Amino acid sequence: MSLLIDIRDPIWMTEESLKDYLQPLLPGVAIYCCDAGEHKADITMLVVVSLYPGVSEELPNLKLVQKLGAGVGTIARDPNLAKDVRIARLKPQAPAQEIAEYCVAYVLREQRNMQFHEHHQSNANWMQIPPKKSPTTKVGVLGLGHIGSYTARAFAALGFEVLGWSRSPKNIEGVCCLHDENALPDLLSQCDYVASILPSTNETVDLLDAKMLANMKPSAILINAGRGDLIVEEDLLDAINNDRLGGAVLDVFREEPLADDHPFWTHPKITITPHVSGWHVDGALEDVAENYIRLMKDESLLHETDRSLGY
Repeated sequence: MSLLIDIRDPIWMTEESLKDYLQPLLPGVAIYCCDAGEHKADITMLVVVSLYPGVSEELPNLKLVQKLGAGVGTIARDPNLAKDVRIARLKPQAPAQEIAEYCVAYVLREQRNMQFHEHHQSNANWMQIPPKKSPTTKVGVLGLGHIGSYTARAFAALGFEVLGWSRSPKNIEGVCCLHDENALPDLLSQCDYVASILPSTNETVDLLDAKMLANMKPSAILINAGRGDLIVEEDLLDAINNDRLGGAVLDVFREEPLADDHPFWTHPKITITPHVSGWHVDGALEDVAENYIRLMKDESLLHETDRSLGY
């Protein structure tokens, strides 16, 4: 029984570097990088960032797909992944903090009028406008799981009024927690900023369409650091272009990398980052080795997901 690593993102992490990390934790276990070659029948665990087409079908004895991150929605919905293959994710603290920092940074950019001042500096204009007050600013956080709850608490700690929305009831100190689909339009209508940390599930795909976006304030800013398929892109552009939404900060997209000719790139009210809001997985890679050991012992896995829910 062996393990296959298939990352295909050398800027973030190479297969070889992860193998070097895992091998001392799994002495005697064969670990293959990118392609198991003639050993495909030996692979019981596949370690991925994304599940690429054709990979799982070539592994007849695959039992577990281990995601090197949090979101597993596209893996769970992959029609070619055998129904008995389990899926696990990582829940490291580092990207939770980083995504919270990302959302906070872009809210503070607006609160402190940073773009305004940068523009006037370039023209040597001494132009004063007051910053916005955080205690009278409402921030909505969509998704209150491991990362979303950390983000909501980060905003609350800075004195913002924070509203959180999730599928199931939550209780987070300093956060007004709402749940179920009926509560979402009301939350959107109140907030000056909305930060989405939602996973990709059957219920969240296309959640923010024209009808839902119409609930937002015309001045509000939407930040998406969850999954790209949450937003209907054409509806978002239409809302911004017709002054029904103040702008957007987007780190995730339906298709990545974003196409060179995509209108998001040049839109003056949309900020693009290339899926970098949560980067490091410090302290969580040991869970990959631990899940292999547990799999071989037929024990419960760390952070196993429910394929029917997508998280």
